[in-house]
Amino acid sequence: MIKTDILIIGAGPTGLFAVFEAGLLKLKCHILDALPQPGGQLSELYPKKPIYDIPGFPEVLAGDLVDGLMEQIKQFEPGFTLGERAETIDKQEDGSFIVTSNKGTKFHAPVIAIAGGLGSFEPRKPLIEDIEFYEDKGVKYFIKNPEKFRDKRVVIAGGGDSALDWSIFLANVASEVTLIHRRNEFRGALDSVEKVQELKSAGKIKLITPAEVIGINGAEHVESLDIEENGAHRKIECDYFIPLFGLTPKLGPIGDWGLEIEKNAIKVNNALDYQTNIPGIFAIGDVNTYPGKLKLILCGFHEATLMCQAAYGIINPGKKYVLKYTTVSGVDGFDGTRKEAPKAVVKAIV
Repeated sequence: MIKTDILIIGAGPTGLFAVFEAGLLKLKCHILDALPQPGGQLSELYPKKPIYDIPGFPEVLAGDLVDGLMEQIKQFEPGFTLGERAETIDKQEDGSFIVTSNKGTKFHAPVIAIAGGLGSFEPRKPLIEDIEFYEDKGVKYFIKNPEKFRDKRVVIAGGGDSALDWSIFLANVASEVTLIHRRNEFRGALDSVEKVQELKSAGKIKLITPAEVIGINGAEHVESLDIEENGAHRKIECDYFIPLFGLTPKLGPIGDWGLEIEKNAIKVNNALDYQTNIPGIFAIGDVNTYPGKLKLILCGFHEATLMCQAAYGIINPGKKYVLKYTTVSGVDGFDGTRKEAPKAVVKAIV
């Protein structure tokens, strides 16, 4: 049983920033996310794409924003359970909650903050016959441990940042990397496209375009793939097939928790604290809805801040928190570190 003050479901930017705001209030957080790494859509879908509406950053890459948020919350020592999805919730007699993941991990907290973005993300699977049979038998939709592909023959399908980035990375890990895309043009960052071109010229990546994987072969494990290229069919041998076609957002099991849902989003009280119809459960970021809702990262940061103030009142009933600016109070981390502005020098002028 993992115990914490606030269980945050979702490791996207809103969930990560909630850790910082909770830390200022001396509240501990644990984050649960179905994806294998923090950052949500920013890490999974467009890590190298610039964002232009983050206050104080005229331009910041999505991946760099995630790195900055992780650095910002480091001193508050949040716990992370990644690669697991929130499955069930049970309210206790004292008003707290026990959440159980799809892998059986249990979390106990007096406050739940659902920050799941557009919901739990599931991979977009190509329409290939029997692909489910080969899942975990050579078909992978996520790369959690690149060393698993050491000295193996890997085929990656896709035309976005994930497909490009992993092709580049695995070029120095796998014995053979083949990148297949149904178009000649790629949608990823220009420097990634150019790097793939360099690796292709150097013979470290095989590029097949325009082409599509239409079949998988193998008795107990992926042994080869059927490819359609310019109307012709051929077979290529491989050990792993990694289709990277993005993610499909779904509210998932959270939709069965008795929360008030409207158009696949969780209704909250935006006039006060973004609490749901169940006291103690909040929803912040893209996963919630209310009149005038804007699905922007900066709005999620605001919602996380007010949510933490309300969470403090639930966890510390009868105790009033006096708001202090960090420029005045500084920031005390749970790891013993302290950040504070330089003290003013008191000196007389004579």
